[in-house]
Amino acid sequence: MPRWRRQVRSTTRPPTTPTPKALHRGLLVAKGALLVVRDPAPGVRPAPGQPGAASDYVRATPDIFVAVLPDSRVLAFNGHVDLGTGIRTSLAQIVAEELDVDPSRVEMVLGHTEAAPNQGPTIASATIQISAVPLRKAAAQARAYLLARAALRLGADVAALTVRDGVVDAPDGGRVDYWALLQEGGAMLRLADEVALKPADQYRIVGKGVARVDIPGKAVGEAVYVHDVRVPGMLHGRVVRPPYAGRDTGAFVGHSLIEADVDSASRLPGVVKVVVLGDFVGVVAMREEQAVRAARQLRVRWHPVPPAPALDDLAAALKTQPSTLRPLKNEGDVDAALAQGKSLACQYVWPYQMHASIGPSCAVADYRPDGGGLTVWSGTQNPHMLRIDLDRLTGLGEDRIEIVRMEASGCYGRNCADDVSADAALLSREVGAPVRVQLSREQEHAWEPKGAAQLMEVRGALDADGNLAAYDFATRYPSNDAPLLALLLTGKVAAEPRVLEMGDRTAVPPYRYPNQRIVCHDMPAIVRAAWLRGVSALPNSFAHECFIDELAERAGRDPVEFRLHHLDDARAAELLRAVARRADWQAGARGTRGVPDADGRLRGRGVAYARYVHSRYPGFGAAWAAWVVDLSVDPRSGRVRVDRVVVGQDTGMMVNPDGVRHQIHGNVIQALSRTLKERVSFGAHGVASLEWGAYPILGFAELPDIDVLLMPRQDEPPMGAGESASVCGPAALANALFDATGRRWREPPFTADRVRQGLPGR
Repeated sequence: MPRWRRQVRSTTRPPTTPTPKALHRGLLVAKGALLVVRDPAPGVRPAPGQPGAASDYVRATPDIFVAVLPDSRVLAFNGHVDLGTGIRTSLAQIVAEELDVDPSRVEMVLGHTEAAPNQGPTIASATIQISAVPLRKAAAQARAYLLARAALRLGADVAALTVRDGVVDAPDGGRVDYWALLQEGGAMLRLADEVALKPADQYRIVGKGVARVDIPGKAVGEAVYVHDVRVPGMLHGRVVRPPYAGRDTGAFVGHSLIEADVDSASRLPGVVKVVVLGDFVGVVAMREEQAVRAARQLRVRWHPVPPAPALDDLAAALKTQPSTLRPLKNEGDVDAALAQGKSLACQYVWPYQMHASIGPSCAVADYRPDGGGLTVWSGTQNPHMLRIDLDRLTGLGEDRIEIVRMEASGCYGRNCADDVSADAALLSREVGAPVRVQLSREQEHAWEPKGAAQLMEVRGALDADGNLAAYDFATRYPSNDAPLLALLLTGKVAAEPRVLEMGDRTAVPPYRYPNQRIVCHDMPAIVRAAWLRGVSALPNSFAHECFIDELAERAGRDPVEFRLHHLDDARAAELLRAVARRADWQAGARGTRGVPDADGRLRGRGVAYARYVHSRYPGFGAAWAAWVVDLSVDPRSGRVRVDRVVVGQDTGMMVNPDGVRHQIHGNVIQALSRTLKERVSFGAHGVASLEWGAYPILGFAELPDIDVLLMPRQDEPPMGAGESASVCGPAALANALFDATGRRWREPPFTADRVRQGLPGR
């Protein structure tokens, strides 16, 4: 046995990681457990032109949705993951409600590939809206089964029984609880398509504020993240990335390494191995600081790479990028209406932005080719998709790959969590021991797939009465895909341009334009890019809502009244009115419009509305949201201070209103940061924003007063709440900035330098 392996084994502590595979298998044979399962099935295949991965792999054992255990616990399983959004708590509420047990009894198991069902990627705010449906049915089915057994035990009619926290009472005073029933034996039920669900007017748990189960541990530093994972025999790895930061297409990708001088690092203390596979370069050492030193001192030579695309002028770059025109909607005679009406043409540009996870990505992998397969502890957003990619990378077969999904440091889209998981898998395979890989801040910023830039070209017209007459909208969005970096660097997949159809989210405006033409220019990514919160809907809505504000100004109409006049969606109109009332919107009132107040500041307010419509056009809607922003500007420095945001949302039925409120706060803070500060800069080799100084985000001192208005819609179906409130925010801020300065702002971020230079008279 090598000396380094003996030393590591003698100094490691016991594992602190979950074992979902053992949990799943144990439940299937557990005595006294009531399981609601479905036959195993492959994951849903993504629609043509949409992101994702699919395979024909089917797990050999059933998918468990709900397990009621005789020790009074309830385990519930969902294939989506909690990204800090609180769905762990909300899903537990749904299960507890249908089972009639206290939420504290319910433990959610999320995302683990060997324990949770494959329900596709955690995207599009679809967890509560879509993937929770079978979980709810499973809980209701379990309750019906237990009540039927209780009725037999108590000699009572099922309809006469009442349940409170698993205790079943009969009219004659008889009583039995679920756990006593299960002591007599469990059962395995197949999930039924038609299940009687509890009516909403009988809810006691769903719709009520429940404290999030994850917050206490996070507040006191007890939460376990993927960064904290330790397993016996674990080594430490670091990767050395190529010199084409953030680029994933071109003949040079995977073929640029000339030489890695292995001796320059392998003789350093603690170094176990230097790994070179194409353009993938990594080092493994006994201790983390040893791996860091080895990665820094490893001498590598690279071929010169072609200059990165010029992205200083994003509009020009997007216009010249090859694309395929995809018509989405064409009604009326747009050209005639534009010719006859009072027309306006505008161009809106959205920058490249980062997911900007506070902690760089990390993963631990344990590759055991002797029958044990591969286990990866990962912060991935999409565990089942990652398993497919790791099978492509290693050829092990999905049945021998387990992804243990751990909490990470945030993402709201595709950051480097999947990439670092593959890094760890490759290094573990090469040394035959578990390996932990931690990316540096520079690597995370350089290589995380960026939220794509976007160009929206709009023409519109008013009719003779000052109403909306025509809308001609074209959006250009370099498709997100971002294949696993290890697949590209090792040459497993070709670094070729890939085109997805992702620019059509909320591309159709919500207002009544009698004549409208909506098109999307599908194009390959220019730099490495993947979905970010709001995907293309946020930039598209930025254009829609800024443009209608400009038309309202031309028509001499109040922005709220003008929107309401052309808004046919009754729920949207009610929401917008409610937000305007909460904000004390004064019809016809104007901001300073470039003339400072007595204190020297410029002040204004703006409004915007949107419903996030996601998935391939025509897609389907999530929650409705509207903002009113009050802000002020220091004309000397150009610094924008957001003083107050009134944000309303119609989420339909809210499982946990407190959780929805948390989501909205997060949306507002992130949207303000993206609108005021965030823009990736690029240099000759690729991404140049490699640390927080070059990519600042909103700080605590810059947070405004946030007033959240939740519409009471508990009798309506639940809508996705994770992204909607961010979609209309940037336009509300831009419209407020116009009201303060008298100038229209069409290209975020609205940094102090940009605002100062753009003020009238500059």
